[in-house]
Amino acid sequence: AKGGDIEIAKPTQNVIEQTAVRVLPNGDVCAQFTVNLPARGRTIQGHRAVQIFDQTLPQMIQKALLYPSLDAPSVTRHVLNVEDQEWVRGCLEVRGLVGFVPDGAVLPRKSGADDAPMEDKRFDDEEGNISDKPNLVRFLSPDTLRVSFNLPNMRKTLAGIGIRKGITLIVGGGFHGKSTLLSALQVGMYNKIPGDGREFCVCSPNAVKIRAEDGRNVSQVNISPFINNLPFGQGTECFTTADASGSTSQATNIMEALEMGAKTLLIDEDTCATNFMIRDDKMMQLVHRDKEPITPFLYKAKTLAKQGISVILVVGSCGDFFDVGDMAIQMDCYSCHDVTARAKQIAATRAANGGALAASKSNFGNVTPRCPVGASFKPNGKVSVRSKSVVEYGGVELDLSGLEQLVSKEQTNAISLALQRLSAIAPGSKMTIFQVLTQLNALLDQEGLDALAAGHFDGTLARPRIFELAAAINRLRSDGSFVQLTT
Repeated sequence: AKGGDIEIAKPTQNVIEQTAVRVLPNGDVCAQFTVNLPARGRTIQGHRAVQIFDQTLPQMIQKALLYPSLDAPSVTRHVLNVEDQEWVRGCLEVRGLVGFVPDGAVLPRKSGADDAPMEDKRFDDEEGNISDKPNLVRFLSPDTLRVSFNLPNMRKTLAGIGIRKGITLIVGGGFHGKSTLLSALQVGMYNKIPGDGREFCVCSPNAVKIRAEDGRNVSQVNISPFINNLPFGQGTECFTTADASGSTSQATNIMEALEMGAKTLLIDEDTCATNFMIRDDKMMQLVHRDKEPITPFLYKAKTLAKQGISVILVVGSCGDFFDVGDMAIQMDCYSCHDVTARAKQIAATRAANGGALAASKSNFGNVTPRCPVGASFKPNGKVSVRSKSVVEYGGVELDLSGLEQLVSKEQTNAISLALQRLSAIAPGSKMTIFQVLTQLNALLDQEGLDALAAGHFDGTLARPRIFELAAAINRLRSDGSFVQLTT
């Protein structure tokens, strides 16, 4: 005999709109799950099935969904905590901030495969003695960068580091916590469950993580602000390739994020193309500027900031970024220090590339809007989601492993349904990808995730941001999927 198992979408550390369990407008609680009917061979075992529906399910519902069975103070604390996290995030713009990390936060995770918080375990030495040194260091903001919020629900003051608009550098030695801090910020647009350790670690809702993605698909993107003058006169104002390099993929990722309205870029040098980020003075002397198609990000960061695009950059190997940074924080043994003054002092005594950076007054360039072509998104066969990062889309494998802000397979399920909706776009439509997804977002606001699976009961959906939706659309390998909008 087999079957009889009951499955429901597993919650994550993030509080996201989803369809597994929700409260309907009339106040009813709706849970959607699957029951694998017990069977022997091809025959359903009726008595066992009756037992599941008559006894097991009612008991589960009573224990999990009825308020008298729950710990009332914990439920209340959860709701108030999540509401206050949302409130703090809503205050960032008014306070001139793009991010906030509270004092006492637990930023490290249990492992690369477990998003739960790291536990504070003392190490035993060879003789079995317990070390008095903790292996977990809670976050503590430097005095000079500390800001505070008076939480409306919890009625207490929350202090922590306020990351201001502009260009923020996170520096420090290897393994000292730079990427751990950025990793917490990059999912700071999602509220966290109480006990996660990253509650109130919030980031601007329109922040996008940028990285190099060798081999990704690119369709009709204007990457000329970063790359032009390619060999043999190949243009970059309408760049298309099925196999992007590190530098062209990173340029594309930035341009696509800006196209969708990103206001903060999160970048870690560990996952960047070095030749896209910097060029030092020795290399500029050897390879003339006319022979280098890439304008490094170093030369564009300040012009982006002047246009209201903030950058949070983890950098541990190149001090040239001191010339453009507005704020520098150093992670030292997981402790956070304000080193802005020292970084500016170093920059003043030795300008990057012999002053060439300071002398650069060029504009950023243009973000060219693109229109998705509906027919290109019609799947030629079955669509199935294999994992959080892989979708089988009609015989084409869609790789989403570069989308670090996707946090659940349920979000990917929703993305796969949204992709299929694009096939309904009329031929010759002049709607840009920004307009199409803004319209879809408004529909989801109004009707919920059911709008993606009209007429079906689907408890395996969670809401993605429009940035991840757009990123999936951009990565689908389909000929002629976009045309640039011509004025």
